[in-house]
Amino acid sequence: MAAVEPLIQSSRPNLMRNNILLIEDNDDIANLIMVNLRSKHMQVDHASDGDIGLDKALNGDYQLVILDLMLPNIDGMDICRIMRSKNIYTPVLMVTAKASEIDRVLGLEVGADDYLSKPFSVPELVARVNAILRRAEQYRSTPEQSVGACFNFGEMSVNPDTRQVLLKGNNIELTAKEFDLLWHFASNPGRVYTRSQLLSRVWGYGHDGYEHTVNSHINRLRSKIEKSPAKPEYIMTVWGVGYKFSQDIQST
Repeated sequence: MAAVEPLIQSSRPNLMRNNILLIEDNDDIANLIMVNLRSKHMQVDHASDGDIGLDKALNGDYQLVILDLMLPNIDGMDICRIMRSKNIYTPVLMVTAKASEIDRVLGLEVGADDYLSKPFSVPELVARVNAILRRAEQYRSTPEQSVGACFNFGEMSVNPDTRQVLLKGNNIELTAKEFDLLWHFASNPGRVYTRSQLLSRVWGYGHDGYEHTVNSHINRLRSKIEKSPAKPEYIMTVWGVGYKFSQDIQST
C-alpha cells in the first residue's frame, strides 16, 4: 500500500455539502480518503471497478471525480477520455501511483483538471479537492449574481465572477482549466505567450515536456468557441512562438 500521511481532522464544519465520486480499487486508500472527506461534510460515492465508476461518472450528479489511473476493466485515462468525449465536464482529480511525466501529461491532455501522485499527503489531497470545488462553485453560480460584470469580445461574453461563457447568448461549457486559459488570453489581448509561459501562469508549473497539454487544451477550447477551429478568430497561433488573443475582437 502506498504511504499516505494521516489527516488531523478539524472540528470546524464545512457548510456546503459536495457530492464526490471516488474511483479507486485500493480499499485501504479509498477508505482513508472517504473518512477524511466525509469529516469535511462531503458526500463520497465509491466505485472500485472501472466499468462501475464510468457508469456512475456518466449518469451521476457529482461536483468532482477523484480518479485512480490503474483500475480493473477500464483504466482512469479511458474513463476521463470518455467523459470528455460525451461533454461531461465534471472536474477530475487524477490520483495515481504512476509518477512519470508522460503519465501526467497524458492525464492532463485527456481532460483531467489536476493530478496527484502516490504516495500523497491527505492534507494536500483535501486542499486540492477544496480548491477544485471552489472553482466549480464559482462556475455554477447563476448569471444573475453578477449581471453587468461580463466582458464582451465580439459574439462572446465572459463573466470572470461566475466563470460563465456565452457565445451568441448560448452557454458554453468549459472545464476549469479551459476557462482559466481563455480568461488569461482575454485579459491580455495581443500579447504573445509561449507554451512554457502559459504552463507557468495557468497551470502553475513550467517543466519541460508538458507543452503538449497546452496544445490539447487550446484545441479543445477552439472547438467550443470558434466558428471554424482551423481558422480561429479569438485564439491565434503565432508560428514559431506560441499563441495570443486577437486584438481585432472588440471588447466592451
